[in-house]
Amino acid sequence: MWSFNKDLLEFYREHTNNVLIPFWMRALDYKNGGVYNCFNNMGTELVSKDKFTWSQGRFIWVWARLASMCKQEMISGEASVFLDHAYKTVNFIWEHAILENGNCAYLLSETGEKKEFIPGRGYDISFYADCFVVLGFAEYARVTLDKDVLEKALKIYDRIDTRLKEGNVSSEPIPVPHGFAAQSFSMIMLNVTQELAFALETFKHQRFYEINNMAYLYMKDIMDRFSLKEGRVIELLPSEDLQKNTLLYRHVNPGHAIECMWFVMKEANKAGKKDWIQKAGENVKWAFNVGWDDLYGGLLRFTDCLGGEPKGILIGDPYEKAIHGSWDTKLWWPHSETLFTSLLAYKLTGDNEFLSMYNKTHEYTFRIFPNTDKEIGEWIQIRDRKGQPLDKITGLPVKDPYHILRNVLLTIEMLYDTLNEENDFIGKQA
Repeated sequence: MWSFNKDLLEFYREHTNNVLIPFWMRALDYKNGGVYNCFNNMGTELVSKDKFTWSQGRFIWVWARLASMCKQEMISGEASVFLDHAYKTVNFIWEHAILENGNCAYLLSETGEKKEFIPGRGYDISFYADCFVVLGFAEYARVTLDKDVLEKALKIYDRIDTRLKEGNVSSEPIPVPHGFAAQSFSMIMLNVTQELAFALETFKHQRFYEINNMAYLYMKDIMDRFSLKEGRVIELLPSEDLQKNTLLYRHVNPGHAIECMWFVMKEANKAGKKDWIQKAGENVKWAFNVGWDDLYGGLLRFTDCLGGEPKGILIGDPYEKAIHGSWDTKLWWPHSETLFTSLLAYKLTGDNEFLSMYNKTHEYTFRIFPNTDKEIGEWIQIRDRKGQPLDKITGLPVKDPYHILRNVLLTIEMLYDTLNEENDFIGKQA
């Protein structure tokens, strides 16, 4: 049984250095900057050299955080190696992805030419791309103390904020159905403002308090509007004139709810809101219990709010096909999110149920997802219900460079800090 111990820390360090990083080091575009990640699910074939801005922004965050952890000796490696390529990628995005209106292009070619992902729709079809660029730029600026990159992050953030206030955002690859409010908007903005505030605080920037307060307000919106008393986190909230027996309202995305709740717990802990930490923890338990597949193990991609296959009235929205067509698949990212979230919740609450959740998820995840071909490494990220590899696209046609590494790195940080705190306490008692 795993807990907060040195063996678990070493397990994640080894997994990072020997399984995850080598794959992505081979995927770097050393000439132009950025990372190639349009691989097939097995990781054996690069099917396109196009670069989704969404993924490039995420990659900058990961590479910058790796550099920061190398500097602090939390993990082995040369910080300069990660920072050099993160810098190339920052420049690649700034030079090629920023449109005249201040928005980010969704898709670029290998060398930076803007491309239409959906013919006729233009280049800026998802504000999520802009959000991940802010995340990446903010983390790079924090680690390197590059104020110019921080100001660029703020500029893109302000443009996002304006568009949201005007109600003028698109959200490919999952457009919000007409008549619904999406929890994902407040969720991504909570994380964006958290990361941006973290960087601003490092600089003692005059806008720190403003952005830090925005993070609190996004957390409040999630807990006030999308968190139900019984523990359910609503994905799509209908307006009053729409029935709540639709598939879109009834469906649950367990991994999304769990990921969102670690954002909430992190913010609530910072704000001293113990009641919201407790409530977020209950939401994690609810999502895990409704999402766990008792037949084959692992978290289902979607479930009905009462469990099992999603049900409800159809309104003809394209997202309904995605829900019905992939509800019983097992994806990499809900499992990596659950690994970190359950440990964080255990640390913040001391509730042993989260430790049991972690151990159950750990056993399934590391038995099912890591690629057994050591020459390739990384994870086979998309599986069917029984855990077999599934060559299928979910969201973007990419192999994601973010969720696994982000959560593994955050777990290493948490374990490292916790063990150091315990050692300091023991030393003071001696």
